[in-house]
Amino acid sequence: MTADTGAARPGDGPGGPPRHPRRPGGDTGAPGWPGPAGGHPREAPRTAGTPGTGPGHAAGGPGPGVPGAAPAAHRASPADRRSRAGSPLRRLRRLLPPGRRAPGGGSTTAHDLAVRHRLLLTLSALLTLSLFLSYEGVHGDANPLRTSSAPAVLSIDTALYALGQAQRDAGAAAPTSDFQKQISVAAQSLAAAAGDDVGGTAGRQALQTVAGLITVYAVKVQQAQLQPAGSVLREAYLSYATSVLTEQGSGVQARLKALQRQERGAVRRQTSFGPLLWLGWTVTLLLALALAAALLETQLFLRRRFRRRYNRGLLAAGALLAAGIAATLLFTAWTHQGMAHTRDLLDRELTSGPLITGAGRDTASYLADTGFRASAAVWILVGGILLMALAETGLRRHIDDYRFRPR
Repeated sequence: MTADTGAARPGDGPGGPPRHPRRPGGDTGAPGWPGPAGGHPREAPRTAGTPGTGPGHAAGGPGPGVPGAAPAAHRASPADRRSRAGSPLRRLRRLLPPGRRAPGGGSTTAHDLAVRHRLLLTLSALLTLSLFLSYEGVHGDANPLRTSSAPAVLSIDTALYALGQAQRDAGAAAPTSDFQKQISVAAQSLAAAAGDDVGGTAGRQALQTVAGLITVYAVKVQQAQLQPAGSVLREAYLSYATSVLTEQGSGVQARLKALQRQERGAVRRQTSFGPLLWLGWTVTLLLALALAAALLETQLFLRRRFRRRYNRGLLAAGALLAAGIAATLLFTAWTHQGMAHTRDLLDRELTSGPLITGAGRDTASYLADTGFRASAAVWILVGGILLMALAETGLRRHIDDYRFRPR
């Protein structure tokens, strides 16, 4: 058989039918088979991507002049498909652990889910720790202020006021019940201050010394009142009693005022909102905003990728985040406001009984419920664990789908 050279043959021409009629669509049969009239064999059809050898042939399709030729469209042969299915790249993708990008431009959904999963858990853990420390930094001092420092300052104020009233009654000609009553009030106030742990061990020792000096003062005043008016002995007793009470540096009033300054300093420290607290709350709010943005972005990613409008786990995590941050900020604002009012009140000089009584009532009102709000710190840890569990639940199903999805 001879190869087809494309030259004119007998019978081919404008006036006669073609010697070898073509099949519909331009197919002339299998390569190497004779035509229907026993003519010469036809050339093999070219596959896509192989340049033609004749004029008018383009890469990937039949040349012009073939009637009914379809546009060039590559269809892989079964052998090609089997070759790609078993290619090393596809086998490598199957071996890759979830969360890594497959080389060669494969799907990144598993990787994207893993990145968002780690980001949400990390931000949740950091936010929980930061919020807990910042919350404790404010509320941790509220209970000691309410139960120890503020009552101690008021007890010392009461003792100083009672001793001032006793000194006024010490010059009476005879012992009076008012003097004894004021001494009793001062002693009870010192006992209350000692119960409030004023100044620790050193403060309790100082209060014991003051209590002993008050006893000495009361005894000398009583001895002076038993002496005749105007006698030298009476004046000597009163002078000694007055020195015990008012001597600079070592008298009862000087010692009590030193303890008062010490306790007021403790109140200022407990009620201050220093640079570390500002830094802690700033970091906490930034982490909360970052977590909220990550939750929103993950929700939008799942909507685009999986055509699911809402993810209930992520929505619940967002609601818990908003409610938790709002509640802690509100509790902290209330507590700090009450502590600041208490500090301003205790910094003033309370020089009368009604002022001291009113200050005690106002302090109790300012610091009410601070113990309950301080105990809410444990719920921050519970909420953080729940937040991470919700984020895990919202993404786990999709991660597992891509981890165990058949290839």
